[in-house]
Amino acid sequence: MRAAAVAAVEVLGAAGRTVASAESLTGGLLGAALTSVPGSSKVYRGGVVAYATDLKQRLLGVDAELLARVGAVDPDVARGMAEGVRDRLGADYGVATTGVAGPEPQDGQPPGTVWLGLAGPAGSWAVDVSCAGTRSDVRLTTTATALSRLVAVVSAVSGEVEAAEPKGAGGAAEESGPPLR
Repeated sequence: MRAAAVAAVEVLGAAGRTVASAESLTGGLLGAALTSVPGSSKVYRGGVVAYATDLKQRLLGVDAELLARVGAVDPDVARGMAEGVRDRLGADYGVATTGVAGPEPQDGQPPGTVWLGLAGPAGSWAVDVSCAGTRSDVRLTTTATALSRLVAVVSAVSGEVEAAEPKGAGGAAEESGPPLR
């Protein structure tokens, strides 16, 4: 995960961009990973740990009706969290994590169900990063995936890689919005 955090800080710095994080199941791991890298203060605006569902609405502006209808573990909630933290913290990019680390289900979703939200100049989208393992495994895998996807998104927007065409839904690789190679 250290290499992914370093890569994220480097690509953001090279692009002259900033990021903010909105975390639920990761509970601050994403922000901690980013701030462990020297120079991160130039690119990391800050983060919001909105562990409780009501805080996703109050602090990040996620639609209350959406939360009431689908719960906190949903692609639109992840996308709303990323957009909200981007706007509220004045960052170029927002990255959000929401899901079920376990061991018990939440909102009818089994442990390991995870959505990553990303928002930036090119729009916003959600990525299904559901994974198996212990509570710790789910949280660490989610953090590492969030960092690597952030690198891919910033690189795509800054012209270092090309964005792929949207593809259909399907399993753990399902993406909502413009997926990346």
